[in-house]
Amino acid sequence: MASVTTQKITAWEDISNSVKNFRLAALLGWQDVAQRYRRSSVGAFWLTINMGVLIGALGLVFGTIFNSPMSEFLPFICVGLIMWGYFSSLVNEGCGSFISNSDTMLQLPIPFFTYILRTWWRNTIILAHNMVIFPIVLLIFGKFVNFNALLFIPGFVLVTLNLLWVMIVLAVLCTRYRDLTQIIQNIMQVGIYVTPIMWMASNLPGGTQSRLWLMLDLNPFYHLISIVRDPLLGSTATPLNWMVSIAMAIVGWLIALLFLNRYRLRITYWL
Repeated sequence: MASVTTQKITAWEDISNSVKNFRLAALLGWQDVAQRYRRSSVGAFWLTINMGVLIGALGLVFGTIFNSPMSEFLPFICVGLIMWGYFSSLVNEGCGSFISNSDTMLQLPIPFFTYILRTWWRNTIILAHNMVIFPIVLLIFGKFVNFNALLFIPGFVLVTLNLLWVMIVLAVLCTRYRDLTQIIQNIMQVGIYVTPIMWMASNLPGGTQSRLWLMLDLNPFYHLISIVRDPLLGSTATPLNWMVSIAMAIVGWLIALLFLNRYRLRITYWL
């Protein structure tokens, strides 16, 4: 059956077939979540509880350190931590999307992109659970979203497009070079500190403003998180945030298609 999974089809056909049969990826992703929390009375909401405790603790600590009003800082760090957890999980789990499904890939002729979608859908379900925290935080401070929040929808679509191509590239590379997974995990651990997740750029001392371009303009995660966080907080992301995110999606998908097209026949042998 392994020879069937490696039949000569293009990367575009592989992705197209996976999207057409998205129900399979959705079913597998939902099953992953259900299996993980089987026999638990709270289920996946344990993740929501853990995230809520983390947001409250870090919000109190860093809000005090930066002397920020809690009514502004807690919603900021709430969306930031939830979205960063989403980014981090997809990138880290994306590295092993093929490796963790090696038995199935070697036996069934399922398009490879289906396994990427499975990982994406599983983590998107968890994101939906965690997003419940945000309206609760808003209600605590008597805040409400405005019409800018509608920009969250195209922002999230653009974020998804970027994360999916990153997952494709990393899944191929990490299947071939297993040590790369550890390097990616270290990068993501450091990334949360150099991205405005637990700190606001406006709160930094004036002398550091000239160096912010290293952590903001040159930080792809800053642009991606801005196009989904800023609308929820009542403002709008900058044109630069949108342009960089769109450019990354276009260039990234070209790279991902080339990667998958070139190495698709070799993936099962690397497993």
